[in-house]
Amino acid sequence: MTQPSRQLPHLVFGGELVDLDGTEFKDLTKLDIVGIFPNYASAHAAWKAKAQATVDNAQMRYFVVHLHRLLDPAEGQSV
Repeated sequence: MTQPSRQLPHLVFGGELVDLDGTEFKDLTKLDIVGIFPNYASAHAAWKAKAQATVDNAQMRYFVVHLHRLLDPAEGQSV
C-alpha cells in the first residue's frame, strides 16, 4: 500500500515594485494572486509563465511562497 505524498502548498503572486532592488509593492490592492499550487514544480511553472508574460514591465515581479514552511515553521529551520 502506497502512502499519499505530503501536501506542500505554494503561493504564486506578484505586482509592480517600488524599487527593483526591494520587495515593496507600489499598490497592494493591485497584487496579482496567481494561485495556490500543490507542489513547487507546478508553482514554478505558473511563476515562469507569469514572469514571461510581463517581461515588458521591468517593475513587475512574481514570487513563489512556500506556504508549507509557514504552516510548519520547524520545517524551514536548518539543523
